[in-house]
Amino acid sequence: MDQLEAAVLRTLLYADVFGFPLTQREIHHFLIADQPFSEMQISRALESPALRPLLEFHDGYVMRAGRGDLAALRREREAAAAALWTQSIRYGAWLSRLPFVRMVAVTGALAMRNPSDHDDDLDYVLVTAAGRVWLARLFAIAVVRLSRLRGVTVCPNYVLAETALAQERRDLFIAHEVTQMVPVFGRDLYERMRTLNPWVASLMPNAQDAFYDETQCAPDTLWRAVKRLAEGLLGGALGDRLEAWEYRRKVARFSPQLRQPNSAARLDEERVKGHFNDHGHPVLQRYHLLLHQYGLTAENSTLPLAGD
Repeated sequence: MDQLEAAVLRTLLYADVFGFPLTQREIHHFLIADQPFSEMQISRALESPALRPLLEFHDGYVMRAGRGDLAALRREREAAAAALWTQSIRYGAWLSRLPFVRMVAVTGALAMRNPSDHDDDLDYVLVTAAGRVWLARLFAIAVVRLSRLRGVTVCPNYVLAETALAQERRDLFIAHEVTQMVPVFGRDLYERMRTLNPWVASLMPNAQDAFYDETQCAPDTLWRAVKRLAEGLLGGALGDRLEAWEYRRKVARFSPQLRQPNSAARLDEERVKGHFNDHGHPVLQRYHLLLHQYGLTAENSTLPLAGD
């Protein structure tokens, strides 16, 4: 295979880890390569004699040969995503109204339209004002608990300050998380996050913007006034004391989980990343096994597929 054909196959193999066949447009956008390629070039590569025997095509989806069942699974998950997406925007709007919240983005499986069921979690990344990560998260937990009363699971599982947008862990899993998130509030901060993580383009050069362009759900006049009032009350010494109290309380509570061998959690003054069971490294391990199966080991790739 040439460079592009190998890149297309890598992209499909990574998606296969999640049981997710791709459209041609998605292959182009999320292409794992060390240089950009056009969608026309992707189309030609998919028909190449080297690649075509390794693939299956069903209902506009592309997957590796022997995985044709994924087309029906994706249709089911598309239907689940359609129902969940309305909820994700609704609760994203509520999160945007919270004091000190500056950006809300849908992430995880739903951002790729690949939820496991109609009641899957609504995962979010929140960016907050500097020095108010823990207070903003505390307000978000109130939304989590209220949503639970309605049978909806809201998960703001990554909360970070606007001063901590550059990601310290740099591998394909994190690059994909960055490129697949869908900002629904705070588009300017999303763009700043992309700017501060230029390394992502060395892994996924075509994914320069969000794949899904969602309408922004900024708070209306009343909620902006309420938000400003709350931030005024909690923006000084009182807020500093409450922030420090909440930080100490939660770090003490979660210290045992932080010491677990599979934890990827990060709890500090700028980040609340509650990933106590790391999904990234197992995903990359399964992906590398598939690479090896197809003769595309990390050693013969120019991409830094794992590690920092």
